[in-house]
Amino acid sequence: MTGETMAEDRGTGMEVAVVTGLSGAGRSTAAKCLEDLGWFVVDNLPPELIATMVELGAQARGAITKVAVVMDVRSRAFTDDLSSIIKDLDARGYKPRVLFLEATDAVLVRRFEQVRRGHPLQGDGRLIDGITAERQMLAPLREEADLVLETSALSVHDLRAKIEDAFGTESATQTRVTVLSFGYKYGLPMDADLVMDVRFLPNPFWIPELRDHTGLDAEVRNYVLSQEGAEEFLDRYHQLLRLIGAGYRREGKRYLTLAVGCTGGKHRSVAISEELSRLLSNEDGMAVKVIHRDLGRE
Repeated sequence: MTGETMAEDRGTGMEVAVVTGLSGAGRSTAAKCLEDLGWFVVDNLPPELIATMVELGAQARGAITKVAVVMDVRSRAFTDDLSSIIKDLDARGYKPRVLFLEATDAVLVRRFEQVRRGHPLQGDGRLIDGITAERQMLAPLREEADLVLETSALSVHDLRAKIEDAFGTESATQTRVTVLSFGYKYGLPMDADLVMDVRFLPNPFWIPELRDHTGLDAEVRNYVLSQEGAEEFLDRYHQLLRLIGAGYRREGKRYLTLAVGCTGGKHRSVAISEELSRLLSNEDGMAVKVIHRDLGRE
């Protein structure tokens, strides 16, 4: 069942998640992952303000449909307040999902020592004292959690994958690819992840009957794609982008800007960008759009 369907089933049009658990168990990573999945994430909000935050989101007329609140023990009345707030949200029809993150004492100690920080409940005692106190404090909340993730043996990428499985939709977990045509004479795009140069192909500008047309026109497109090396280039670059896209998804990177350049950004780069976009649109896990930065600029 997708996230959109679950929101409709609840009748509120709003999904709500509460992310909590032991300090050092991965809450920050979970928050960043949820943001990448399109959730509106609020960190360390006092429990008594959660319901207000959710209500404000519900009144945003569709601008906010998924709210995630990240909670920790910096609120001293944490467990009692949060439990009552969750019950209140449930009564209002929001049906919040609670994600609880935990890890073993040994792993938590090592993580705190690596960043050279004390535990929020440590006080004048030892690090392990703070961890033990927090584990006891959060025990009732853990029992009520919808999903408990033990992160001791999980890498950052493994944790992201589990959160995506639990909270993501198919569209949210896709790599969003922007194919951007441009002209070198106007400068390289500053936000390009990859740049491909198609000036090795003959320039339609020097064909009088094609000069005033663009790469969006069939005459220019057919001319460019019929040139020696064009088909082989597209095929091999397509295969390369399959590998890159799969790697980006494994690394949690959700955006890729591919710049395709020719001299003026009117003929070759436009035609190649359109064809490359068509090829990539057939790939699973990619959502593709095309932008022609310099078309019409001459």
